[in-house]
Amino acid sequence: MASQVESEHDASVASLVGGIVQDARELLVEQMTLFQVEIKNQVHQTLMAFVPLGVGIAIALTALFLLGVGGAHFLCWEWPALPLWAGFAIVGVGVAAVGASLVAWAKPMLDKVSITPDTALKGLKENLRWKTKK
Repeated sequence: MASQVESEHDASVASLVGGIVQDARELLVEQMTLFQVEIKNQVHQTLMAFVPLGVGIAIALTALFLLGVGGAHFLCWEWPALPLWAGFAIVGVGVAAVGASLVAWAKPMLDKVSITPDTALKGLKENLRWKTKK
């Protein structure tokens, strides 16, 4: 009689451990799926942002070039003794200073950008905390 109780107890323990392993496997699969979906969404949003960004940069660079040429010619028109190369140099230095300022401003913002799937990581940490409490 005692051996029958022990074998039933062993079977129920094995069943319980098997259920825990199966639950852990399902949880891991769900977490990996969440990681994958979140990363795909972030990549998609980034790519969609690059389309208008690229077009905007191309238009802005064209406008900057035309303004630079116009500014250099204006300087030479305003001061006829100024050589054309000097007008272009003056405008170029001004544009370079503005560009360097913008790069210096953007660098700290880019350093803060994270491409990790934050929501999925928080969920995984919470699930691991919950599993270890049991």
